Amino acid sequence: MRYPVAVRCSDTPGFGAEAVARTDDGMARLLILLAVLALGGCSNLSYYVQSVRGQLGLVGASRPLEAVLADTDTAESVRRHLQQLPALRQFAFGELALPETDSYSLYADVRREALVWNVVAAPVDSLRPREWCYPVVGCAAYRGYFSRQDAVAYAAELTDGGWDSAVEPVPAYSTLGWFSDPLPSTVIEWPLTDIAGLLFHELAHEALYLPGDSSFNEAYATVVEDEGIRRWLQRHGSDEERRTHALGQQRREAFLRLVGLIREQLAELYAADVEHDLLLERKLAIFHELRDGYALLKDSWGGYSGYDRWFARPLNNAHFASINTYHALEPAFWGILLRANGDMAAFHARCREIAAMPTEGREAVLKELLDEAADG
Repeated sequence: MRYPVAVRCSDTPGFGAEAVARTDDGMARLLILLAVLALGGCSNLSYYVQSVRGQLGLVGASRPLEAVLADTDTAESVRRHLQQLPALRQFAFGELALPETDSYSLYADVRREALVWNVVAAPVDSLRPREWCYPVVGCAAYRGYFSRQDAVAYAAELTDGGWDSAVEPVPAYSTLGWFSDPLPSTVIEWPLTDIAGLLFHELAHEALYLPGDSSFNEAYATVVEDEGIRRWLQRHGSDEERRTHALGQQRREAFLRLVGLIREQLAELYAADVEHDLLLERKLAIFHELRDGYALLKDSWGGYSGYDRWFARPLNNAHFASINTYHALEPAFWGILLRANGDMAAFHARCREIAAMPTEGREAVLKELLDEAADG
């Protein structure tokens, strides 16, 4: 996933001459990027300056895997997962035909719970996400911050302006090849299967990124992630790891089905000619129905609480917009992989062809694939 990010300078992790000296090429890239971003206008310049400063903080916190593994202060749990990264990278380059970059040959201890925090917004009577447009990367359905405090403050501004808004913690993001992205400490305690999925997902963004189309980018990367995990477990996973992953996938699909049904109800409500106060009343009732549905789902899982955090905040349209960005087009990309007979190089090539099409043609191809998936 790719997030334009920003942070208040006072909250930025420090970086000094040593960090800059280690990353002369990265510094040059940042200065070039900042010059381009400045063309976006003075009103956004402070945002971009802070974004660059935040990225430098991440660069300064990054260390080669060899140095971290040789450090006697490295925790055993960290060491155990970092030792697997070279094999995961080679699997991504070979089996998944992803680009051979230096990403994930570094580790960054960022000393916070998320790498960035994304602000997502939608109108109170629509599921269509608000977009923010940036030079270089185009428009995206989120605006990111290195500081949670800044993200919460900006989300509050949007809410005061009449938007439904949400703040989503993001464990990692891709710089699309501008830098060698590190594995951040925000994910180091994850199961290895999940770390593998993250690596495959973010390298997919380096393989293909369509400026201005978040749904295309995230669905493509998610399919690469899921197929990569499946193949990794098939080759290297234990029976227990395969069972655990399969169970997690079943729960995710059940959660997405539930959210999809509620999303359909909301879409029907917003398409109807309903007086504003009544619309808000019905909207609230639908969200109550969602929570009731989750309670039943959780009972069927034997009390598994993995989605509790998602339900622990007041829900609104922004939460649905965020989920839709990642999953709406997934069936289309599975269809592309099926037509490629599982050949990942052919899959990437076809995705690049579709990405290069004019918007109308691309949408027509993806709709045809979605219709095929719906027909079974």
